[in-house]
Amino acid sequence: MTKFIWPWIFAALPLPLICYFLLSKAKSSVGKALKIPFFRELAGFSENTNKRNSNWLKICAIIAWVLLILAAARPQWMGEPVSMPISGRDLLLAVDISGSMKAKDMEIRGQAVDRLTMIKMVAGEFIERREGDRIGLILFGSRAYLQAPLSLDRQTVNQLLQESMIGIAGEKTAIGDALGLAVKRLHERPGERKVLILLTDGANTAGSIEPLKAAELAKTGKVSIYTIGIGADRMVVNSFFGNRVVNPSADLDEKSLNEIAQLTGGRYFRARKSADLEQIYALLDKLEPVLSEDHSLRPIRELFHWPLSLALLIAFIVIIFKEK
Repeated sequence: MTKFIWPWIFAALPLPLICYFLLSKAKSSVGKALKIPFFRELAGFSENTNKRNSNWLKICAIIAWVLLILAAARPQWMGEPVSMPISGRDLLLAVDISGSMKAKDMEIRGQAVDRLTMIKMVAGEFIERREGDRIGLILFGSRAYLQAPLSLDRQTVNQLLQESMIGIAGEKTAIGDALGLAVKRLHERPGERKVLILLTDGANTAGSIEPLKAAELAKTGKVSIYTIGIGADRMVVNSFFGNRVVNPSADLDEKSLNEIAQLTGGRYFRARKSADLEQIYALLDKLEPVLSEDHSLRPIRELFHWPLSLALLIAFIVIIFKEK
């Protein structure tokens, strides 16, 4: 359907007609200063032509005026109501992009990849499934940065995650700062359900806030934190003395991550391979389900530029022919 936002503007339609009559009376009241006896003979040559030109110019001017009034009334097209599920949940992802995320101890379709690449693939699918949630993204290394504020635009958040690179926030790991930044952003939100998912492969080695202190603030702000420890338990590496088995996750502080989760009413998970992370996200979908509350929205498209453009075009044509 089409509607006008300011329909009262149509009251201005007869304004040119009113001005015409008022000006005509003003002209007729003024006496003629000079009479020319043979004026009709002089004007007779061009009278018919001028009359025809004057008539269609007046018609064009009237059409242009009507179109201007239409544009000023601000016509809009309103589409059919579209159902949008809104859960009221604010969900932040805090992803570790420190130097240790370079370790290629993960596999995707049989190919060895680094930890961040695996997170991008699995977390990207998780983001796309969270229809109705407001999702944001925090990237942290030596410092923590809000890469994407809370938004219903899942595609943009996912794109920003895919564009993230290891080391751009520093080589160390500031888990406490990431938690503090997340709590600050979620505390400003009015929603009841506030969730933070923290993915890291190490321990807190930088920043100005202790992780447990930040967790206490999260508890006060009613923010549930789910922590995920990334990294395999064993990895075969080549060395001068031949192949040897190492633990690439020796620096992972599982104890602190578990305490953070328990303190805030969340849970700690361990992801040793991509399949583990997929299962964790599937479990998170059950723990934090998307609610089915629907809000109807109507798509709106502005139409004022069509009559306005046509009115300007007609006015331009009238001016050109009037000059000739």
